[in-house]
Amino acid sequence: MSKEKGPYDVFQDPVAERYASPEMSANFSARKRFSTWRRLWVALARGEKALGLEITDEQIAEMERFVEEINFAEAEAKEREIRHDVMAHVYAYGLQATKAKPIIHLGATSCTVSDNADVLLMRDALRIILKRLVNVIDRLGEFALRYKDVPTLAFTHFQPAQFTTVGKRASLWLSDLMMDLEEIERRIGGLKLLGVKGTTGTQASFLELFGGDAEKVRKLEEVFAREMGFAECFAVTGQTYPRKLDAQVLGSLSGIAQSAHKFASDLRLLSHLREVEEPFDEKQVGSSAMAYKRNPRRAELMTALARHVMVLSADPAFTAASQWLERTLDDSANRRIALPGAFLATDGILRVFLNVVSGLVVNEPVIRRHLREELPFIATENLLMQAVKAGGDRQELHEKIRAHSQAASRRMKEMGEENDLVTRLKSDRAFGGVNVETALDPSRYVGLAPRQTEEYVKKFVQPALRPYHKLLGETAEFEL
Repeated sequence: MSKEKGPYDVFQDPVAERYASPEMSANFSARKRFSTWRRLWVALARGEKALGLEITDEQIAEMERFVEEINFAEAEAKEREIRHDVMAHVYAYGLQATKAKPIIHLGATSCTVSDNADVLLMRDALRIILKRLVNVIDRLGEFALRYKDVPTLAFTHFQPAQFTTVGKRASLWLSDLMMDLEEIERRIGGLKLLGVKGTTGTQASFLELFGGDAEKVRKLEEVFAREMGFAECFAVTGQTYPRKLDAQVLGSLSGIAQSAHKFASDLRLLSHLREVEEPFDEKQVGSSAMAYKRNPRRAELMTALARHVMVLSADPAFTAASQWLERTLDDSANRRIALPGAFLATDGILRVFLNVVSGLVVNEPVIRRHLREELPFIATENLLMQAVKAGGDRQELHEKIRAHSQAASRRMKEMGEENDLVTRLKSDRAFGGVNVETALDPSRYVGLAPRQTEEYVKKFVQPALRPYHKLLGETAEFEL
């Protein structure tokens, strides 16, 4: 006796279930997709009526009445029979809008609805991504200003280098995200519809409908685009819009993933140093065996999702490269997976990103301890200059500093002792005229980091966010 299968008996998409927002999931839902198809059919019929075809106001009103009221069961049953999703939905729409049935999809091909709908869904999805992105930038900008003056040890090759500040390091993450913002803005502004192009892009069916009047065909596409909120359609296409558009859009999402991956990787390194950590819930468990652990779980999740988006961005590149002549159908299944998948995962990344930057923990005592360990080495150049000004020989002083530094380093590595370079220099008469304590102020070694950070946030970041002030203030909670 077979039992009815429930949700625990079939695969569930973890990105949609755990990481993406309900808003982004709804954008790629069947209801949103097929209601968008119906909106496009209404726009087409309205444009055709305005340009003289025999379509009545009653037919259009009937179509409009059922835009959101989709009879899914009838459409699904018909698709199982005829193996064609668009024609199945034309049939189902006609069952409801009976008077409009003869003119639904008039002159159109499948891509007139499916491709134009995909552009509309991507536009709405990009707007959601934009909203998430500006909130992350806003919160990270606040963090950068708050910590712009806090010295910290900088690293090259993950080896101690000169000093920077916590805020300046955050400005590097911000810079990446600002490039992403520019890219998303450009991508939204540059989107175009397929328009009404027909089966091979020649618009022959519409030219026939309008009795050979090319101007009416041109006008129909203009009216159709305007009704859907677009200024332009692609000037020339085959049956589909150029699949290069998908590659460009997912390339933009890949850019966000790259920035998020860089931030998350840096945070994981800083967590290892215990200098900066992600939020950690009061009852969160870091390890099933090691109860003391505080793993950077959120940063690791960002890394995982970012990797997925970067890989997914290759799908439309291969699709764009392999389309044959005016169209092939090997793009269909891939696009159903890659396009929503990349948006859902990017949405998830930015939700985690926002959650993390809203609660970053800066452990300043740990940072100061690391500064103290390296500060004597960093300070040697200034000490050398002061000793030369006091009458010393530059070459002899350099050799003394080198020898003392090597000895202090050996003591730290071989014996596990603290850095005693300062003590060594103080006891060396060659540095008797030098104020060693003054040279050990960490703020002397951060250069223009505080100023650079403040100027960047106030001159570049904050002005870029002003147009989006109504979108700011989001929070993000999610399942880990």
